[in-house]
Amino acid sequence: MKDLLLITPPFTQLNTPYPATAYIKGFLNTKDISSYQTDLGLDVILELFSRNGIEKIFNTEVNLQEISENSQRIYALREEYLKTIDQVIHFLQGKNPTLARQICSMNFLPEASRFNQLDDMDFAFGNMGLQDKAKHLATLYLEDISDYIIENIDADFGFSRYAERLGKSANSFDELYSKLSGDQTFIDYFTLKILQEKLEWVQPKLVCFSIPFPGNLYAGFRCAQFIKKHYPHIKTAMGGGFPNTELREVKDQRVFEFFDFITLDDGELPLELLCSNVLHPSEEEAEYKRTFLIENQKVTYKNNSKRHDYKQADIGTPDYIDLKLDQYVSVIEIANPMHSLWSDGRWNKLTMAHGCYWGKCTFCDISLDYIKIYEPISAKILVDRMEELIKTTGETGFHFVDEAAPPALMREVALEILRRNLVVTWWTNIRFEKSFTRDLCYLLKISGCVAVSGGLEVASDRLLQLIDKGVSVEQVARVTRNFTEAGIMVHAYLMYGYPTQTIQETVDSLEMVRQMFEMGILQSGFWHQFAMTAHSPVGINPEEFGVTPVKEEILFANNDIDFKDKTGIDHSKFSFGLKKSLFNYMHGINFEFPLQDWFDFKIPRTQVHPDHIHDCLLDENQFGFKGNSKVVFLTKNVIAENRIKNKKKYSGPYTLLTFHLKTNIVKIDLEQDKAEWLMKVLEENSIENPKKVTAQQLKNQFEENFEDFELFWFSKPMQQLKENGVILSL
Repeated sequence: MKDLLLITPPFTQLNTPYPATAYIKGFLNTKDISSYQTDLGLDVILELFSRNGIEKIFNTEVNLQEISENSQRIYALREEYLKTIDQVIHFLQGKNPTLARQICSMNFLPEASRFNQLDDMDFAFGNMGLQDKAKHLATLYLEDISDYIIENIDADFGFSRYAERLGKSANSFDELYSKLSGDQTFIDYFTLKILQEKLEWVQPKLVCFSIPFPGNLYAGFRCAQFIKKHYPHIKTAMGGGFPNTELREVKDQRVFEFFDFITLDDGELPLELLCSNVLHPSEEEAEYKRTFLIENQKVTYKNNSKRHDYKQADIGTPDYIDLKLDQYVSVIEIANPMHSLWSDGRWNKLTMAHGCYWGKCTFCDISLDYIKIYEPISAKILVDRMEELIKTTGETGFHFVDEAAPPALMREVALEILRRNLVVTWWTNIRFEKSFTRDLCYLLKISGCVAVSGGLEVASDRLLQLIDKGVSVEQVARVTRNFTEAGIMVHAYLMYGYPTQTIQETVDSLEMVRQMFEMGILQSGFWHQFAMTAHSPVGINPEEFGVTPVKEEILFANNDIDFKDKTGIDHSKFSFGLKKSLFNYMHGINFEFPLQDWFDFKIPRTQVHPDHIHDCLLDENQFGFKGNSKVVFLTKNVIAENRIKNKKKYSGPYTLLTFHLKTNIVKIDLEQDKAEWLMKVLEENSIENPKKVTAQQLKNQFEENFEDFELFWFSKPMQQLKENGVILSL
């Protein structure tokens, strides 16, 4: 028995838990509040995609004469699906790796329409290992079954979302309420059966639903409805990304037939107060923090607590206990190693900083606390939490789910990881700041960073200024080059249809992206059509951006706002061509195709010079002397040999310094006294020393004994050390 049951309803991710309940459970642990967490989405997927679940799918009556040819084929091969499903799921859980050879034989899995794309994908398999190829084929197999479910059984099904359309821009609660008033769906049967088992076992007093996306809103309401009907003594609450952005103006009382409470923004203090009110009720006036509830028969927003939200350092380490970490399913939807990070592998999720340190982008919800309030966590606390999670989960992979991780904090985290000799793999979301120099990117790489994702958005300098992104296309190109050369993969978020964007700018943006992929400085990307949100500068002041909002009465959700752009352009018609071209570029092919070939309507020629991105990367001196830059020496293990040189240019004693690096050997010659000075500096300023020396301090030390530090610092031997990562300027 636990006081709280924390639920992520179907569906979010297959490969790793959505972290909200783990964050909350970690906080509740610090308050000695007992809780149990469950990922209902995973439980439903595992029930559905099992032999018993597949039998239920094929036992559901369909008219074979009316269904599509693809569904007819899947139904005809039903025995093959029944035979293979359990083995495939075990393989995707990492429990049966030898099955990869069977899967790759191309005569093991039943194949329907999803496999048709393989004719176009053979080129990619040459770059994929056996396990990854098998994961990709097994993913296509699951998607075929999913197509059958969507066509014949439950049109709202999706692996990472369910009935998403009901939550998107639902200004009125009517459609969702109507769906909830109707019969249970095929997926509901699985969901509610598992929910009942959890309720009987945990016996909670309060059930808290984390609703991050529109795609798990319906399931959250359906579960809450079940609780109210069968367990009326249990209180229900909703929090998470969806209510934080969409339900800030909720007025419809019917919502509270399902949920007793809806909390907004940071959930720790609101939930602590809810626990106090539900678990330990008193006659005094109850305190609430950013909470909607029914009071005096109307929807009331209560924020009467004078307590401040907890600092990020005080909310505890995320706790993944209770979650079935060994049962998540890794899939590979497309043959691109960067793209697969979102769906392949188990990641412990952490946050380096609350909010966004930039907080200016005009398309972003910068008026909301989750963006507006910026609060970084110290590197020491972050790495402490990483070590704790490694112990509790056995996993050494980390995804920092920041809005934009701060470069300076990333540097300190990397150094702390190296000081502790941790072996971890990590990735995060960034802004393409000029702070990401060649040296910083190299440091991040050796600390375990394998990938970053960031917003290039419209790839147009005019529009980037209008967005107030704080970067230029040239800067993005240089930063992505630095990451790529360090061996860190880069994913770009791309946008089209921003207010006042012209057709020419869309075409030129695609050309910029094409050149960046062809240059090899981008590995992955995704195009999103601009959406105007209620809490962004564009949504708050639409007239300043040349758009006219379509006003609706808000009784339920309010985030995405329909609008009319003064350009009158139908940007949606570009969607298919942009995404198809990007799919090709991500697989390293068809760069030579004219941009016109990706579209079935006439577009203007690009006005971007064919070497524009190439030229952006030229003549940039990354080794200039900056006195305030911090200098880090990554090795102190040097073999020194004193020798005598007999040459016309120079004869006399010198020291040969040999640096044994992981993948190569670097040898340099220095005068003996300067070699001794350098070795002393390496020893005193090794990575273990938390105090970092500046270039100016090194200059002062050097010039106590020698002349002209800069001549020495930029000499050929020292440049060798910098180019090989022995010396980094940060």
